[in-house]
Amino acid sequence: MSEDGRRLDRATEAFVAHRNLLFTVAYEMLGSAVDAEDVLQETWLRWSGVDLGVVRDQRAYLVRVTTRQALGRLRTLGRRKESYVGPWLPEPLLTAPDVAEDVELADSISMAMMLVLETLTPTERAVFVLREVFDLPYDEIAQAVDKSLAAVHQIAHRARAHVAARRPRGAVSEAQTQAALGAFRRAVETGDLQSLLDLLAPDVVALSDGGGVRQATPRPTVGAERVARLLAAGVAVWGPTATLEPARINGHPALIVRIDGEIDLVVAMRMDDGLVTGIYSVRNPEKLTRMERETPVSR
Repeated sequence: MSEDGRRLDRATEAFVAHRNLLFTVAYEMLGSAVDAEDVLQETWLRWSGVDLGVVRDQRAYLVRVTTRQALGRLRTLGRRKESYVGPWLPEPLLTAPDVAEDVELADSISMAMMLVLETLTPTERAVFVLREVFDLPYDEIAQAVDKSLAAVHQIAHRARAHVAARRPRGAVSEAQTQAALGAFRRAVETGDLQSLLDLLAPDVVALSDGGGVRQATPRPTVGAERVARLLAAGVAVWGPTATLEPARINGHPALIVRIDGEIDLVVAMRMDDGLVTGIYSVRNPEKLTRMERETPVSR
């Protein structure tokens, strides 16, 4: 084998070893698995041409390249979201049960947290993800986002405070989330919404993402009574052919709803202090392509 061939083999081995980490970095920055995969492709193209002899820390180098590519893609996505039809929700991932064992990772990729991350600027999001989720040193983050060390410290402090004010309040047990999803499932199967109503917070918000392809509510639905009416209407439309499957979505319990055997939507929930404060329904078929196989994520 030629020297170029051996170098490419070493590059491939290093990239594959860190691929799940790089995907998770890109996904947490973008909220889109499709775009995260595109970022990884761009990262590979750059990595395959690097002189590995001058790379001291392959993991840090790959994370830096991935972050820069994701930042560029994030700004493009921002313009795309401005013309998106209806509420935009992150692309859900079917994840392995053991993801929940890494509490910080599971929290960081939850649908609720991904929506919180959407409220940050691109640079704030990159700094927060790299520091708070992946625990990268500030000097490496500064190189990744092309900012001074002092600026990165300030950005990290600002992003941390911003997220803390918006992230789910109070610890939510697995049992609480399962109970809420069980009540939702029973409401669909029996038409009795009362057990679900008992779990809805007065200011609960329901978001439905159809992407202009599938029918969905064009604006957020706010308040327990309005959300209850919306759910009742949805249950009536689904009819007897609907089946609800428990699943692990973005590290947390969720439901996959099938109609006539085909995936129609994914339902995830946010809970605060034991009550449901967010219901997230993804119907856009372009965002449901990863529901048949698990997507590996890691830190």
